[in-house]
Amino acid sequence: MLGPAVSQPFVTVRRKLAATLRAAMPPVSVKETRKCDQMADALIVRGGWEGHAPVEATELFLPFLRDNGYTVRIEETRDVYAEDLGAVDLIVQCVTMSEITEPQLDGLRNAVAAGTGLVGWHGGIADSYRASSNYLQLIGGQFACHPSKEPHLLEGGQEDNYLPHAIEVTDLGREHPITRGIDDFELHTEQYWVLHDDLIDVLATTTHPTRPWHPWHRPIVSPAVWTRRWGAGRIVVATPGHSVDVLRHESVRTIIERGMRWATRTASA
Repeated sequence: MLGPAVSQPFVTVRRKLAATLRAAMPPVSVKETRKCDQMADALIVRGGWEGHAPVEATELFLPFLRDNGYTVRIEETRDVYAEDLGAVDLIVQCVTMSEITEPQLDGLRNAVAAGTGLVGWHGGIADSYRASSNYLQLIGGQFACHPSKEPHLLEGGQEDNYLPHAIEVTDLGREHPITRGIDDFELHTEQYWVLHDDLIDVLATTTHPTRPWHPWHRPIVSPAVWTRRWGAGRIVVATPGHSVDVLRHESVRTIIERGMRWATRTASA
């Protein structure tokens, strides 16, 4: 069951602020982010663990894609990755856990290296295909855990891992077209601890504090939003997005939508 995700005291003020920012700022330049001489082709690949609501989550972004001139194709399996993806300008993936075959993964990696953008959120991109080290290398970060509440508060549901935490925009993020103008914001949902390499460009972070019931002994800063250049392609990962409620948060949704435009194949790719 998907419970409330956003910390309620912040909802009204932050939604109004985000809406104001959205209205005041021009969208990311189409010329910078996508083919500008024709419509772009987007491929949504969804499936995996149903707890992340892959259908409902991806459906949330269909109006944005279509309103911005994308032709959208939706696939429920990874078989499409083994096809010729040369005409695909953007892949939006929402597949938590699951498996991927070698031909499928080779197709995905080759497509990104050739210029196809790849965007996703939460476990749909950062916790996909756990057995594949080559996928991990492509993405640059892997979900390790989401710390839980105090033991005596655990009830056995997903809410056991909902913690209040901040998403903090980095100095790089304050200048990047995906996160420029977005202030730090608060969420009450799963807080991802991510293992990562230093080829990623981190636009926002989240800090896991020390708590008496957890074994680590100093705060851990983990990337929450990052980009990655892979060949001619661009990758965008946002770790917030456990539920549709989180994806509806103005800052989270804005980051993902801008990320889609930024990652889309450029005219030169």
